[in-house]
Amino acid sequence: MAKPSTTLTVRLPNETRAKLDRLAEMTQRSKSFLAAKALDAYAERELEKFERIEAQMRTSDTPDPDPDEIFAVMERASRRGSS
Repeated sequence: MAKPSTTLTVRLPNETRAKLDRLAEMTQRSKSFLAAKALDAYAERELEKFERIEAQMRTSDTPDPDPDEIFAVMERASRRGSS
């Protein structure tokens, strides 16, 4: 039985679309399937980081972490990790 799903429209750069088209052809999977898998993996990874940072901030001197502050910390960590 298929899981419930929803539709999301996303704008992609042409080069990303071309890569997705090629991958879909090579794997015999739909672009929708591949995009959903990629977004799920990204969301899972980012959510895990966000929750870890949020938990660390909750144990610090700041009782209620500001979401913008958490996002800024995540952005800095992502930039360090991708260099």
